[in-house]
Formats: sequence, C-alpha cells, structure tokens
Amino acid sequence: MTLRERIESHLDELVACLQGVIQIPSVYADDDSGYPYGLAVHQSLEYMLKAAGDLGFQTWNMDNQLGWCEYGEGEEMVAVLGHLDVVPEGDGWTVPPYGGVVKDGRIYGRGTMDDKGPLVAALYALLAIKEAGIPLKRRVRILFGLNEETGSADMKYYNANGGEAPVMGFTPDGEYPVINGEKGLITEGFRCELKQSGALKLTEITGGAAHNIVPDYAKARFACDPELAAQLCALEAEKICCTATEDGLLVEAFGVSAHGGTPEQGVNAIGRLFLFLDRLPLEGDLKKAVSLIAGRIGLEWNGESLGVAMRDEVSGEFTFNLGVVRGDETGLEVKLSYRYPVTKSFEQCGPQVRAAFEEAGFVQTMIIHKKGLYVSPDSDLIRKLLTVYADCTGLPTFPKSIGGGTYAKMLPNVVAFGPVFPGDEVREHKADEYMELSRLADNATIMAEAILALAGQ
Repeated sequence: MTLRERIESHLDELVACLQGVIQIPSVYADDDSGYPYGLAVHQSLEYMLKAAGDLGFQTWNMDNQLGWCEYGEGEEMVAVLGHLDVVPEGDGWTVPPYGGVVKDGRIYGRGTMDDKGPLVAALYALLAIKEAGIPLKRRVRILFGLNEETGSADMKYYNANGGEAPVMGFTPDGEYPVINGEKGLITEGFRCELKQSGALKLTEITGGAAHNIVPDYAKARFACDPELAAQLCALEAEKICCTATEDGLLVEAFGVSAHGGTPEQGVNAIGRLFLFLDRLPLEGDLKKAVSLIAGRIGLEWNGESLGVAMRDEVSGEFTFNLGVVRGDETGLEVKLSYRYPVTKSFEQCGPQVRAAFEEAGFVQTMIIHKKGLYVSPDSDLIRKLLTVYADCTGLPTFPKSIGGGTYAKMLPNVVAFGPVFPGDEVREHKADEYMELSRLADNATIMAEAILALAGQ
C-alpha cells in the first residue's frame, strides 16, 4: 500500500479530526482563564495533543505555550511546524465560520487553510509513515503552535526555554513549490487623543478585524445638526453610504477583504472611509489625524505616499495594510501591518512610518518586528523539498518569496512548504475559508514524502 493509499484510507478520520478542531474558535484572547493565549486557544492544543496520542504518538505540552507529538528515534530532529490559533472570523460568511461544514467536496471554516487543515494533514502523514513501518534516521516532531497570528510569543518561549532546534524542517503555512524568502514583517499600533471642536464631532469609528486582514467594512458616526447631516448625505463617493441618524450622521465604507500579505488583492475599506472623511468639515486633532491617513495611506498598498515604496528582484514590492481602526470622541487607534523586501531593512521603512504618524499627533502603542528570511535555492533543504514536490505533482519547481510571515522565521533550518498550490485561490483570512478534501489528501501525501526525504534513511 502506498503512502497516498494509506492517507486516503484514513481520510474520513482526518476530516472528522479537522472538523473538531475547527469547531474550537481559537482566536487569541486576553481572558481570565490563566492560559497564555486564552481558553479557546488552549482547548485547541488539548484537542490536538489528544488526537495525536490516540494515534499512538508521544505528546508534550510545554507550559501551555505550545505542544508537540513525536515519532521515531535518533539524535537529530526534523520539525513540521504549524499553528492552531486563527484570525477572527470577520464578516461575510455564508456558512458558520466555526462549523467545519463539509459540502461539495470542501470543508469550510476558519483555519481550514491557515493552519489547522495542513497541521491535521501533517499528523495523518506521519501516521501513514508509522503504519508503513518505514525506518527513519531522525526523529520527527510536529509542533502545535498557539500564537502565530499575534506575535509568535509561543516560539520565542520555546527558543528561550530549551526547545530543541531542528536540523531541517518545514511549516505548511505558505505556498508550493517552496518558499525560500519571506519579507520582513512589522506590526504596529498607534493612538492619538482627540480634543474635538466644530459642528461635526466623531462619536464612534470602527473597522477591520485584525492587522493582517484587509478590511472589507468600516464605519464612522458623527454628532451634528440635521441640516449639516442632510448636506453631507448628498455627497457622493464610490462604495460609501451616508445615512442621517437621530443625533447626526453615519458613514459606511465597503471594500474587498484579502490577506494582509497581499493587500493588492483587496480594497481597504478603512482607507476608503478616511478618503471620504477628509472631505468633511472636520477640525482640530480629528482633521489632522484623518488627513494623515487619507493623504499618506488612503487606498495605497505600496507605501508610496509614506515615502517607503521599494522592491527587489527576489521578493517584489513593499506592502502596507491598515487593518484595524477603533475610536470614539476621546481618541483614535489604528493597527497596521507592513512588509519589506528580503534584501531591504527595517531602517528603510520603520522610522519613516513612525515619523509620519507622530507628526499627526499619534503615539506608538506597540511594535512587533520579524526580520526577513532568505534561504539559498542551492541549499540541501530547498533542493530536497523541490524534488518531493516535483515527484508528487509532476509540476514545474522553483523557489519563491512571499509577503506573508510564517514560523519559518522563528526556528533555524525551516522554510514554508505548502499548502497552497500554484493557481489556487489564496483563501486564508477570508470569509468562507475552505480546503478541498482532495487537497487535504494531496497535502498529506506531499508532507509524508517530505518527511521521508528529510528524516528517512
């Protein structure tokens, strides 16, 4: 029996396992549960450790920061590294985001592509190897991460507390054929206090679900007299809806969601909202803040008006995403994510972005910086993974770079490998996220062969 046949014989179990973990809404939460990333994220770890244990693998929980299962013997270890935390579901779903619904040959739910589906597929890939009795010269460790979407504090803990480094490994959290370059990634938050004046005063503004999702909806409410509200409702703009309310005006903006690493594939509703707000008779601190975001960001995704547009031949253009806005009459807060090419540096963009916000009265509230990653196409790891991909698919092989950031930045000797195939829609972080059942089997097969290429005798 081939590895593919073994995987297909367990496909119903694989899907049922994936449904169970999708049904746990493992979004980071600063709750009172006592767990580092919230109760739901911890429950997803317990679920996967039990699933791995039930399949006969040894399991470990590292202080509730992350866990892993392991198979095989040897001094050296090969890692398959994925994450169980997910971004918030957002709007626009036509199926329950945490339902694990299976229909028309697909399984739907937040995390099916990013990264629960690939992680469950990796578990059943390892099971196929175990059942086949294929000898290994290295141990294989599947790590269940819990904080990839909001800073990778789990992997920082792993590294700082004696976590074993792999001699080779991959994270199924990118694209095929293989990712040998990841742009540098900066996540930032800024806040400004508002002392408002004039006839039009902000009372509420909200948009976006996470820094790394292009928002498809944003709204702002203002207090003003009915006559002014009527005048402003007469203004026209694409995908903007103005409505007079009891105490003033509601402005809604509509966009197109996309992954924050590929903002060019979406339309940013927050940027669209601020471009419209910049036409309104605002005053003082609010006018200054709105003018910054409208004039220096707007619908741009390449940082041109911020003065940080750049590119290289290896990984392409700088990208910028304004992912979240929240505010009321007292202040305004934004969260953003931007990514610089692998041959460039933080110093070529970070200080400029911060200076632009500070000039408009904002104060930086947080920053997370993950440096870029580049692995030579001639390395043994890249060559082996490309060979596996070619043998399994018969498709052309080439290394590529992405704007998305993965756990490959957190451990040595690791690159992103799968789960998205060339030509397939990138569905991470979008409404109605799904994976085809056939692609689950494809990914599990490729990962099984990759594990053998890296750990086999």
